Formats: sequence, structure tokens, C-alpha cells
Amino acid sequence: MKAALVALCSCASALNAPAPVQRVRALAPRMSAADGMEGAAHETGFTTWDPLGLADLGSPATLAWMRHAELKHGRVAMAAFTGWLVATGNQLAIKNGHEGVHFPGYISPFQTGTTFADIAAAGGPMEQWQAVPEVGKLQIIGAIFIIEHQSEWKLKPHYMAGGVPGDLKGLKSFWDPIGLTKKLDSKQLERQRLSELKNGRAAMIGIIGCLLAGNMPPLAIPVPIEWLPGASITEPFGTFASYH
Repeated sequence: MKAALVALCSCASALNAPAPVQRVRALAPRMSAADGMEGAAHETGFTTWDPLGLADLGSPATLAWMRHAELKHGRVAMAAFTGWLVATGNQLAIKNGHEGVHFPGYISPFQTGTTFADIAAAGGPMEQWQAVPEVGKLQIIGAIFIIEHQSEWKLKPHYMAGGVPGDLKGLKSFWDPIGLTKKLDSKQLERQRLSELKNGRAAMIGIIGCLLAGNMPPLAIPVPIEWLPGASITEPFGTFASYH
């Protein structure tokens, strides 16, 4: 009998015992190696947008290389997208009986006798590139090689060893030759750098869209204008790799 009473009391105590408190650990905010870098603005809530965690794949030197590559590709894309708009505008102008926008005179007065007007009238952007004489293509690619070589080997410290990614101020004959940034204060320069990043990102998307749109089936993506005929991809010195 006494054992039964003890068992009943034990059960009652167990039923009335307070439930164990479960402590919920607050999740710490995810930190990224890219936190604090320029480029985070209204579009991402002023936070770093890196869902795949690419900024944390390597060392700070790797992150500097990624930022330098982003700036470099953005600058090239801005030039490419502007060139694509001008070339397409020339294509529309020629189609409507106008001459288009181009430099006066000859691009190659001795080798081929090609004029800038001949290039503007060659067709789409890739056809206009194909119309450039071979020596002219070599000059363009050679200039790109020299700028790339100087930016990688002449500027010290290197951007992966303490230098500033994308900084070309050491190339004084190339960087800002007319002094547009001389009178800007630190806040204005910061705004200009942010604008360069954002415009470069938009231009990369824009030029990829131009290259892909010509290869899409008709009406696959509804656009308000008719996409002009022409190649979308070509080899530097070869034939068209894609034509629509």
C-alpha cells in the first residue's frame, strides 16, 4: 500500500513539474568577405548580394581579382554596348536612305582604300567589324594588349597585393587625359565609382542581350521593334560563327 502511494505521488509530481525551457539560439547574420566593398546600393538594400557565397571562395587577393575583373568587364561592356547602339543606328540610317554617323575620310587609304562610310554601310555591328581592314583590326587588338600589359605589370602595388582593383591612375597618358576628376572631392569620386560599377553591370546585361536576341526564334521575346538582320557572333579574323 505504501509503495502504491509513493508511485502515485511520483506521478503527480511528474505531471505538475514545469516543462523544460528550450533555448532558441538566435542565428547570427551571415558575414561575407565582400561586406563593406563599394557597389552595394538601393537595388540590394545597401547590402552585399552574393547568394552563392562566391566572395568567400578564396583569399582577399582572390576577392580583389574578382572586383578587378568586374570593373574591367563592365568597362568593356559599356564600350561594346555603346558601339552596338551606334552600329545599329547606322544600319537603320542606311536602311532609310541616310548616311549614318561615322568619321570622315579613309580608315585605310593605302592598304584597301576603305572609308569610314564604307564601314557604316556594311550592315550590322558584326558586318561592320568584318569591313575593318586586317591591319586596323591588328591595331585595335594591339592597343588592347598594351593597355592590359601595362595595367598588370606597370602599376605597383598590384591590385592583388595591396593595390586598388580597377585603378589605372598610374597610366597617366591613358587615365583621364582631360582631367575630368581633378576637381572632384572624395564624396563625388565615391559616387562616380559607384556609378561606374552600376553602369558596367547594366552594360554587361545589355550587350549579352544584344548578342542573344538575334539568335532567338521569331517572337520568342516580344520587343516593340523589329530586330535587324545580321551576325551576332564572329571571329576576330575569320568568318561569322552565328548568323540570323
